[in-house]
Amino acid sequence: MKILAAVLREKAKPFVVEDLELDDPRADEILVKISGAGLCHTDLTLRDNPLALPIVLGHEGAGIVEQVGSNVAKVKPGDAVVLSFVYCGACANCRQGLPAYCTQSVMGTFGGVRSDGSTTLRQGEQKVHGNFFGQSSFATHVLTYENNVVKVRSDAPLELLGPLGCGIQTGAGAVINSLRVKAGSSIAVFGLGAVGLSAIMAAKICGCRDIIGVDVKPNRLELACELGATRVLDASTANPTTEIKKITGEGADYALECAGHPKVLRQALESVRRPGVCGLLGGAPMGTEVTFDMNSIMFGRTVRGILEGDSVPDIFIPQLVEFIMQGRFPLERLVTFYGLDQINQAATDSESGRAIKPILKMPS
Repeated sequence: MKILAAVLREKAKPFVVEDLELDDPRADEILVKISGAGLCHTDLTLRDNPLALPIVLGHEGAGIVEQVGSNVAKVKPGDAVVLSFVYCGACANCRQGLPAYCTQSVMGTFGGVRSDGSTTLRQGEQKVHGNFFGQSSFATHVLTYENNVVKVRSDAPLELLGPLGCGIQTGAGAVINSLRVKAGSSIAVFGLGAVGLSAIMAAKICGCRDIIGVDVKPNRLELACELGATRVLDASTANPTTEIKKITGEGADYALECAGHPKVLRQALESVRRPGVCGLLGGAPMGTEVTFDMNSIMFGRTVRGILEGDSVPDIFIPQLVEFIMQGRFPLERLVTFYGLDQINQAATDSESGRAIKPILKMPS
């Protein structure tokens, strides 16, 4: 079928919105009409460092199922779905309920092809790579798989929900699933983009006593206060580690590093009490190294990496939808909507910090 998609044809160049041909769904595939797709830091990282070209990116899609292959039983045409990350379901980590750490998912996530090496997209005789995170949702329609789709309630605001599939569940899941923060505890969140602000909202849901947001952008600090932060710190004018210890006494029970910066990670680690936990969420370029005093962790502090908020998407995404519908997780406060043809402006606004979470709305 003919679709419209934002295609990356050259490394670190603008996306080009073009007509493409999408294959019919195979027995294990699901055709989804996309309502909205979040634009994430990972999309921009792969724009600048693609593994294959040309390619359609996008991995935070939400839409309506239009057609299913003969082997698909999880969803049916007409179902509202959020698309999340791809995982095999069979490796040791998947079997233990840790699909975000699937050992077999790298090519399915970044390779741009099916498991047999074929592409889902083409333009005339030219192959166009798709299947990014098992979806490639910068398009009006995608082919995806049962492990990727999460059925959600039909009355949910579908155009808003795509980011639940990655960035939002990463921040909220880090608090609720990974750290399992306790009511009355304290948490410091370093970096108040979409991931960090999702963590702030989740910490409020969990009943944290002290919720401290750290950033250098005044608009993000202000929004963090509105979303549940009890205190905010401008890291450009204050030493956040010192200030967090003043606020909490010994340091925060938990900290999250959402910026992907070595200096910030050290600050976050040194801001937690003994024994506290510092979670690393921020994505840094490969090869980035960090240094800290070994005594920082000698007395029980823990540093742990977190992917996708340790989420099992079929369980956690519907929970987030319920929080949204109850008004307890105001995701709409983070979002700026753009048309698919405005994708390059959305990317610019995201990189400048003007937009916290861009969502591309697809043409009818």
